[in-house]
Amino acid sequence: MSLLRLFLMILPGSLCLIDVPFLPAEDPVRTLSTGTLTDQDWPWWRGPQRNGVASKDQTPPQQWSSSKNVLWKTPVPGRGHGSATIVGQQVFLATAEHERQVQSVLCLDRATGKPLWETVLHTGNFDTKGNSKATLASATVACDGERLYINFLNGGAVHASALDRSGKILWQTKVTDFVIHQGFGASPTVYESLVLIGADNKGTGAIAALDRLTGKVVWKHERPAVPNYTSPIILNVAGRDQLLFTGCDLVSSFDPVSGKKLWEIPGATTECVTSTVTDGQLIFTSGGYPKNHLAAVKADGSGQVVWENGSRVYVPSMLVRDGYLYAVLDAGVAMCWRCRDGQEMWKSRLGGTFSASPVLVGDVIYATDEAGKTTLFRAIPDRFELIAENQLGSEAFATLSICGSRIYTRVAEDLNNRRQEFLYSLGQP
Repeated sequence: MSLLRLFLMILPGSLCLIDVPFLPAEDPVRTLSTGTLTDQDWPWWRGPQRNGVASKDQTPPQQWSSSKNVLWKTPVPGRGHGSATIVGQQVFLATAEHERQVQSVLCLDRATGKPLWETVLHTGNFDTKGNSKATLASATVACDGERLYINFLNGGAVHASALDRSGKILWQTKVTDFVIHQGFGASPTVYESLVLIGADNKGTGAIAALDRLTGKVVWKHERPAVPNYTSPIILNVAGRDQLLFTGCDLVSSFDPVSGKKLWEIPGATTECVTSTVTDGQLIFTSGGYPKNHLAAVKADGSGQVVWENGSRVYVPSMLVRDGYLYAVLDAGVAMCWRCRDGQEMWKSRLGGTFSASPVLVGDVIYATDEAGKTTLFRAIPDRFELIAENQLGSEAFATLSICGSRIYTRVAEDLNNRRQEFLYSLGQP
């Protein structure tokens, strides 16, 4: 019996619940209103700090293949570009199956990769227009320690859903109608008692905050009726937590609790995908349509653009380390700039095309291209230093999740002319 058949037999209906033991949290680094997360977790899009920076105190592998440093490999039904979310002893993943016409959240055992449960959140009403690279499960699950949150585009609208960690649906809320241009992939953001949802589009775009317990809308802002793909990101910059949102020809900042607009300036581009990063004073925004655009903006409300250039960092988000900005351009070029003035420090061609965002562990950047090659290079400003190149699968769009000295990567492989996704756990045996 293949792993895939076993997976589908375990998960025959719309909901399969299994009692899931998980270990008590150790070394808590943040206590939320509903649960505790640790530095061994990867709880939401772009990791614990929402900036692609993983915990330094870990030793994930720097070399791997389909047979080297593979702890487990589990088939994933359907198609999706969302990253793995890891909390406690569970791994969560969103997926969309066109054959069954279902959009689901899957739960795997962190130690073994064994499927534990599936919860179907939407059935039918698949929207198949848009870019051929887009999927109907491109968002990453967010977990606050007790509950899971996920966004799906279904039936011409964006819906947010909450589940408990056994897979039970707690609430579902329609956030806004949605007119497809390229697709939808904005991930939910957890902050205090809220879950924040971005859904820019050509129809009735919106950014909204929902109550995490009930799903009720706490605040909501209409957005310009143009396509955009950014996830809302909360960063502490210029002395306060700010909800930052780029695109629709704007750079916008909100108070995440009240929804009050703190400041907004014309900038970025119409269509953005990347998630904003910061060095504490400046935020760095980028976009790719109708022009290529990378800018450093003061986040103190002055609206000052400190520097900008025309680099095409459209889809992969950037990284900041020790006063320097690192990026992998969509066209496969790694670059480094000095944060304060935008001076280019170096650039080096990696090859390939990139959609996944790079992840930083210590001073090592892990960058995965669309063909499944991950290039490791040093995050240092004086030169490009290649560490390793690793190939896994034949297609990769999901960003790596790295925690507990393990790498969780979602790739696709060609099995007898049939595309099959897998989630790998990579680590030192």
